[in-house]
Amino acid sequence: MPSFVNLKFITCSLLLPLAAAGQYNVSVAVTQLPPYHPQQADLFLAGSFNGWNPADTAYRFQHEGNTYRLNISLPPGEYACKITRGSWEKTECKTDGSDIPNRVFRIGRDTAINWQVDCWSDRFPRPARLSTASPQVQVLDTAFLIPQLNRTRRVWIYLPKDYASDQRRYPVIYMQDGQNVFDDATSFSGEWGVDEYLDSTGTPCIVVAIDHGAQQRLKEYNPYNLDSLTGEGEKYAAFLAKTLVPYIDKKFRTRPHAKDRMLAGSSMGGLISFYTALMYPEIFGGAAVLSPAFWTARPLAETVKEKAKSFKGKMFAYAGEKESAKMVSDMQSIFGLMQQKSKGKYQIDISPEGRHTESEWRKVFPKALEWLLGK
Repeated sequence: MPSFVNLKFITCSLLLPLAAAGQYNVSVAVTQLPPYHPQQADLFLAGSFNGWNPADTAYRFQHEGNTYRLNISLPPGEYACKITRGSWEKTECKTDGSDIPNRVFRIGRDTAINWQVDCWSDRFPRPARLSTASPQVQVLDTAFLIPQLNRTRRVWIYLPKDYASDQRRYPVIYMQDGQNVFDDATSFSGEWGVDEYLDSTGTPCIVVAIDHGAQQRLKEYNPYNLDSLTGEGEKYAAFLAKTLVPYIDKKFRTRPHAKDRMLAGSSMGGLISFYTALMYPEIFGGAAVLSPAFWTARPLAETVKEKAKSFKGKMFAYAGEKESAKMVSDMQSIFGLMQQKSKGKYQIDISPEGRHTESEWRKVFPKALEWLLGK
């Protein structure tokens, strides 16, 4: 998922003893809402602990009179989140409609938090943003069919400046969350600037970016069931490997070898990029796995034990220590298994100050791509 504009932290107080081994009880209360707030509207908490799902029923507040309450359990650590009314178009904001920083809280014991919401963003029409996409970027299809899931997606493609004037073949990188790859006008909170980077460096590479589905993202990018969500990641991975790659290879001058096909994504997009490379090593020979949401994929370690032996490509992995309590440890655990079980090459990058943001991934992506493309 895209990273999110930060929201404000209000107050925190201590509560009760530890509820379960390694986890603490967190009680969140929203005690003040805008006067025009819809009385029967549901509120949700979306953050680094649930893949930034704006309508996660497991994080839906209970309405108690004039107060909304939510009780959850979390491991110790720092978390970022925000309150929504079920979508990213309905998030809290300042009274003038401008964005406010992330709610950030740290858990070290059972905790009670009281918050207030000043205003909702859907009360203010958002001005249209100008496109920042390079001339080398085009929309390949506004409704490319994903037959495995019987739905469509917008697909973008970046072609190098010399593509039309030479006959070279190019490596291809397939990127998730396509809205955030090239264009600030379509991104939620900033683009990765992949086109600007490639234009400025002349890196010979084709990039194919697939939009996520607003309501389907958590299912499409997860190969496993998560609480009430049925994972569709196995089918989405098959779409990338069996439908999109053959189409791109047929229509464009690509290098038709696994070592020249890569995947990239962050958060849930990092998870599905990793999983697809793992499942289809004969198709994809590399992946940039940034801030992967491995905590949403509990059976992943068993899949790695079963499949890693076949992977002989390259993976670049990144995580920031300020993303969530288990981001770094989860990633290190999975890539530790990969190093034990496979003969692939791995570059692990840990940032002590790294957070779960698009701006962070924009900084890291060039390093990841250069390493993947390097010989």
